[in-house]
Amino acid sequence: MDEEALLKQFAAQFAHGPDDADDTDAAAAAQGADSTANQATDDADQSPATFDTQQFLNGLDAIFDRHAAATEAGPYLEQAMVDAENAGDEAGLLTVLNETMGFYRSQGRHKENQWIVQRALELAARMGLTTGTSEAWATTLINCATAMRAAQQYDQAEDLYHQAQSVCRHSLAPTDRRLAALHNNLSMLYSETNRPDKAELELREALRIIEASSVNPDADIDVASSHTNLALTLLTEHKLEGAHWHAAKALEIYRTGHLEHSAHYASALAGFAQVCFAERRHADAVTGYRHALAVIEECYGKDTDYWRITADNLRQAEEAAAQAGVTVDNAGVAGDAGALPQSGSRLPNSPAQGKTGANAASSPSTVSVSTGSAGAAEAVSACPVSGLKLARAFWTQMGKPMIAAKYPQYAGRIAAGLVGHGSECYGFDDAYSQDHDFGPRFCLWLTDEDYAAIGEQLEADYEALPRKFSVDAQGRVTFEAHARSDASGAFPSAGAGSTVIPDATNAPTPGTATDDTATAESGAASSDVAEAMTTPIDAPLSPVTPRAQDANRRDGVFRIGDFFESITGYRTAPAQTAPHEWLMLAESTLAAATNGEVFADPTGQFSKTRQGFKDMPDDVRLALISKRLGMIAQAGQYNLPRSLKRGDGAAAWLSIHEFVQATASLVFLVNVPMVVGYMPYYKWQFAALRKLSGSMFALLPNVGEQLETVMRLSSAACYGGAGFGEGGKGAAPAIKKINDIVEQIAADIVRELKREHLTTSGETFLEWQRPYVEDHIASDDPVLKSL
Repeated sequence: MDEEALLKQFAAQFAHGPDDADDTDAAAAAQGADSTANQATDDADQSPATFDTQQFLNGLDAIFDRHAAATEAGPYLEQAMVDAENAGDEAGLLTVLNETMGFYRSQGRHKENQWIVQRALELAARMGLTTGTSEAWATTLINCATAMRAAQQYDQAEDLYHQAQSVCRHSLAPTDRRLAALHNNLSMLYSETNRPDKAELELREALRIIEASSVNPDADIDVASSHTNLALTLLTEHKLEGAHWHAAKALEIYRTGHLEHSAHYASALAGFAQVCFAERRHADAVTGYRHALAVIEECYGKDTDYWRITADNLRQAEEAAAQAGVTVDNAGVAGDAGALPQSGSRLPNSPAQGKTGANAASSPSTVSVSTGSAGAAEAVSACPVSGLKLARAFWTQMGKPMIAAKYPQYAGRIAAGLVGHGSECYGFDDAYSQDHDFGPRFCLWLTDEDYAAIGEQLEADYEALPRKFSVDAQGRVTFEAHARSDASGAFPSAGAGSTVIPDATNAPTPGTATDDTATAESGAASSDVAEAMTTPIDAPLSPVTPRAQDANRRDGVFRIGDFFESITGYRTAPAQTAPHEWLMLAESTLAAATNGEVFADPTGQFSKTRQGFKDMPDDVRLALISKRLGMIAQAGQYNLPRSLKRGDGAAAWLSIHEFVQATASLVFLVNVPMVVGYMPYYKWQFAALRKLSGSMFALLPNVGEQLETVMRLSSAACYGGAGFGEGGKGAAPAIKKINDIVEQIAADIVRELKREHLTTSGETFLEWQRPYVEDHIASDDPVLKSL
């Protein structure tokens, strides 16, 4: 079926949209999105009519990170659709629709999802995507097909998958993971339509692609998912030994990579349980299903097809265990029957018989919070929640009530959030980031006029806020709701209903409340929470370094202009007509000015200023792309192989550094900073690159892994010597691999430039691509031209 006919078919089938009941439910859900679903964009109803795709994705990630998708994701997505439409942002709306399809599918909302499918296909047609081979069109086709498959509309799903295959053959590299996802989805369709032989072939191809493209297949969540899917397909073919091996391998990968709190872990647990059930290993089946249910409830809630099906499977496993005379206690441990394979254990050649305890990952445990000396290696577990989550909890429980009580006339004018310098502002902080400049903090941004009126007093009140907090076993933060003795005046206590922030570090047990306000379902709720708290600690948790004090402070009260000037040297972003000023701003500087989260911005002035720094003029972006092409060619394609040939390891090492820096920067520039942000400074460069590469519409998604491979091989290539390595092969294999990767990256870049219509040349020596790119620079300003 061709694309036009398929679009007409969908339009005819769903011309009337969802029925009245669904409309009512959706309206009610949207109405209830006030404080929970819009956590990441507090007071968004007062923000300017623009749509920030990256902010939307960050907000959605935050909802899933705190395992609140069951109650918050639906309203959040519905509001995002409205916001994107109101802003006239078609690309942003397509992103929202793609995310919505995945969420609705996970919730079993198949009828509503068919309406989303129709909207996505019609929007793609209106945007002109359906006549090309763009990755956005391929991704949309795959998501639409998968939604239709979940709705058991198999004919339409197969047509969409075949269209996606056709597009992907022209738009994706042979090792692109999205090709593996397509093979995986096709296998599921074949399984559901009783074609297991075809399903197995598709899955083996998917696994081959993913393993070939993985930096570490033994800790890769996509590799694990492929093993689970292959295990279940082999099970339908009654190939029990192979099914057990692949199911156990999936669990080993999750544990090796410490990925047990991923929502996908539930699938691996349930898959292993299903294999054990077929093997009549009843105790292991019950254990697996119980743990899978705990993860599903944590990540998706109980009101889903996913939970109901798994619960029914558990019931059957428990009945079979009872009939076989096997007793499984509530923790899932069954005497000597053996449980789930543990991390580090060897995979069996036949069904495992080892005896272990229940999987502890799905059981909560109290996190001990240390107040040891700052900077000591043993104190790295000081706070088990991220800086951004701690900041949001501090703002919601302490800052916002203080402002409402003491500055009511300004409450609608003060912006709050955490942006700027510091690992937590990028969302990449971990336990090792807490040895300096870490603790409860946020920023308050005022206009010059408001700062003159209340700035000094507000700063004093901010400094007087209580910093003592506790973290319970579920990773929720609760601040002690009492003002410090030196505070000028008191503000109302948040009381028993104070906000708590869930964290993914520890999974709640079934039935544990994880919303942002304490539940009133049980009179003992507050005492239960208090009992689970760790010993309260006072902050700051670590010393404040000189670079974060006085004029360089990272939190507190700021004039909006002063804040951005302290980071960039500019109170507002340079004019779009001042390219020389933009070119003087390092990408890492722009990253620091535009990272983090804005918790509230009633007037929108702070967000507008921040957005100005994200809006790099396209001529500047193209000029930088040209510069990066030149450095990739010079350092990677020209000087690197020459330095290696003449045996100058130091020069080769530095060439690799320049090549990696330029290539990583180019990936961010090609993906457009307004959409994905800027490349941060060196420490978090690859963390950001990995995150970008994993996003739905990422361009050049494989380059990050390729660069890491180059870096891993660089020592052997530059300093290996003639007899280095096993068998005396020397540095030659590493050198060849690096040179091959450099040329593969160059070819990928040229293909992307062609897709973006920035070149018509197929020349892979990237220096010769620069005139084609610079030809698209509209300005005549000579600072933008390198040639």
